[in-house]
Amino acid sequence: MSDKTLAGKTVAILVANGFEETDMTEPQRALLAAGAQLRTISPEQALVNGWHEAAWGHYFPVDGALSEALAADYDALLVPGGTRGVEKLAGNPHTKRFLKGFVDGNKPVALIGEATGLLVAAERAENRTLAMDDGVREDLVKAGAKPAETPVHVDRALMTANREADLPAIKDALVKLFTEGAEDMADAA
Repeated sequence: MSDKTLAGKTVAILVANGFEETDMTEPQRALLAAGAQLRTISPEQALVNGWHEAAWGHYFPVDGALSEALAADYDALLVPGGTRGVEKLAGNPHTKRFLKGFVDGNKPVALIGEATGLLVAAERAENRTLAMDDGVREDLVKAGAKPAETPVHVDRALMTANREADLPAIKDALVKLFTEGAEDMADAA
């Protein structure tokens, strides 16, 4: 991707210790190539530890504290999957506040894998069509969401991807959503 379609856009990447490393690093590369400025937001201080395959992965610097982060300061949100990290985020009231700010503000949001389940905690799953992992499907359906028929799905300004999705499809949908913005996605719905 040679054009900088996301130049001037700031994307928050919300993670906690145990996030799935490739769910962050692959989309991160695509967003950087498109010219986005990225900020890692976390309840962790200074460094956050990823999970890679069957072991702890790399440490990544934290740019901002989740407790102080506001959706109004960002153009879009990416939340990688990873059971350990998503469980920590789901139990944090700041996650709910931060995610609600994006969804309610009709700002682009990308949730990968288990991160889709955060919509239940934020009470924002109802009347949505979502790509769902088996581990979060029951909770999402109980909360009023409908399963998508594809592994990557965009519902208004919300992109969800399940574990069956391949990374190129996730990256393409993510950059397209973040480039077009919430207004264009809402018009298409």
